[in-house]
Amino acid sequence: MSSDPQVEEAILIERSVHGDQSAFADLMQRYAGAVFGLAFRMLGSVHDAEDASQEIFLRAYINLASYDRSRRFSTWLLTIGSNYCIDRLRRRRFAWLTLDDVAPVLPSDARSPDDAAIDRESRDAVQQALGTLPEHYRQVTVLRYWHDLSYDEIARATGLSESTIKTRLHRARRMLAEAIDTSVWSTEQAVH
Repeated sequence: MSSDPQVEEAILIERSVHGDQSAFADLMQRYAGAVFGLAFRMLGSVHDAEDASQEIFLRAYINLASYDRSRRFSTWLLTIGSNYCIDRLRRRRFAWLTLDDVAPVLPSDARSPDDAAIDRESRDAVQQALGTLPEHYRQVTVLRYWHDLSYDEIARATGLSESTIKTRLHRARRMLAEAIDTSVWSTEQAVH
């Protein structure tokens, strides 16, 4: 294949559309981390994220012929993932995250155990706070800050206007800050 990742991706997509399952497996491998990350941040559970990832890729495979090649494949795939996760959240009627739902994070070899524990607690606090956001705020937050989609890409993925996205992101950041502050305050009170 070509050394240009976009050309390689276009070839894999074309082969997949024509039924080449190994080409689609290559696409899945390229995007497995992004899809799982989206599902985990939206659903808050490793088990749910694993199940959702499989379903998202299945839906992508079934609908691959309808993929608009003028868009980035990653945006199209994350749109499918985001919509699927929103549906799952609606079905479970806002079941909130607990600390038990947060996946363990392996510390880096370069970090001390204390630093790794602090980093893990920070990530856990952010993940727990993310779980308290209403789904429409969580969706745009995950797409923007974890998947680095532009406002335009989020607008195409969600059908929202850019001003609505900016408003939701602003409110989501405020809610996250309040949730994290409350969490830190509660933890400090429990320690003392």
